[in-house]
Amino acid sequence: MAWDFETDPEFQKKLDWIEDFMREEVEPLSHLGMAAHGPLGREKFIKPLQQKVKDQGLWACHLGPELGGQGYGQLKLGLMNEKLGRNSIAPTVFGCQAPDTGNAEIIAHYGTEAQKESWLWPLLNGEIRSAFSMSEPTGGSDPLTFKTRAVLDGNEWVINGEKWFSTNARYSKLLVVYAITDPDAKDPYRRTSIFLVPTDTPGVEIIRNVAVGGGGEIGGGTEGYVRYNDVRVGPEALLGDRGAAFVIAQVRLGGGRVHHAMRTVGACRHALDLMCQRAVSRTTRDGRLSDLQMVQEQIADSWIAVEQFRLLVLRTAWLIDKHKDYNKVRKDIAAIKVAMPKVYNDVATKAAHLHGALGVSNEMPFMRMVTSSLVMGIADGPTEVHKVTLAKQILKDYRPENDLFPSYHIPRLQEEAKEKYAKELGELKEGYAKLKAERENAPA
Repeated sequence: MAWDFETDPEFQKKLDWIEDFMREEVEPLSHLGMAAHGPLGREKFIKPLQQKVKDQGLWACHLGPELGGQGYGQLKLGLMNEKLGRNSIAPTVFGCQAPDTGNAEIIAHYGTEAQKESWLWPLLNGEIRSAFSMSEPTGGSDPLTFKTRAVLDGNEWVINGEKWFSTNARYSKLLVVYAITDPDAKDPYRRTSIFLVPTDTPGVEIIRNVAVGGGGEIGGGTEGYVRYNDVRVGPEALLGDRGAAFVIAQVRLGGGRVHHAMRTVGACRHALDLMCQRAVSRTTRDGRLSDLQMVQEQIADSWIAVEQFRLLVLRTAWLIDKHKDYNKVRKDIAAIKVAMPKVYNDVATKAAHLHGALGVSNEMPFMRMVTSSLVMGIADGPTEVHKVTLAKQILKDYRPENDLFPSYHIPRLQEEAKEKYAKELGELKEGYAKLKAERENAPA
């Protein structure tokens, strides 16, 4: 019997260092805007912080030692990511930013030595960025609706099609592209392959950059709308086996979903902290907001929701560490993916409301949080898909009954209980009859 909710002292020291580092160095940096993200800004601000993380042995901890990481299990990653999730720049500082982490993971698993040399090590060292070019404007992320094709022409693959929401395409050196290579394959999930395409390859066109959320100029975001116009790549661009894109994607997306949830725990806690700070600080004619029962109810409900979500995420991480197999934890991963956007949206919305007009302004983080919660309901598969997955996984443990009334029908259960305990019931009946007779024959 080994149920434990404590962190070992040595790792707690690491978490304490992360907490201080986030508060003192990472979070202030995030308020410099684009000054910290340009080429010169990255050299001046980001790289020194990345070196401090490396000096602490906390760089790219999701990776094994052979790839320069610590090989931390998912449970430790969960505790780390709670802290990183408070701030959007933190994953870059700690070498675990999406989509580069997932792209590096599949190259590490399926790439040739030449592919690793060209792309894996630069990604792991933070020297280049990459984009995950899978979703399409026609059918989203459903691989059975993809239109982008890669056709062999001699010794080259020719890629044509459009991709939608290829995150960081404008900053990328590498595009991880999903394309149909075997449209007539009997198994529909063996029709698609993955290609590693340098972003500067002739024929790659970024039609426009799309921003998440409202505001800002059209074309100013980081989500790329990409067109592939007769893009030619050699056989060395194929990642893994031909037709294996779906299998490779599950390796990438399983971990990605968990890490999204881990960071969302931190974001939810941050929103709750700000909500509580506002409640004890803001006064009305009737006293502080924290004295009002409706505010107290919102805070209590939010705390319960966040802690429930956190425990579900950590339990899922523990199960992954235990089984070493994402497929055995599909149900739990689907569950945290479903819970994530709802909890985040509810807490962020309550926090915004409690701040009044300031809360819905761009001078506070809540509208960005609300938008992020909507993104979490779409990224790595929409909530509805994961609900279906979860339900199917749950229902696998049940078998149909063909009787007119179910086995749990109370009259049936009563009859079965009487039959099971017939001897004991008979003895009780005789005992009560004997007691009755004794009372009747007792002297007045």
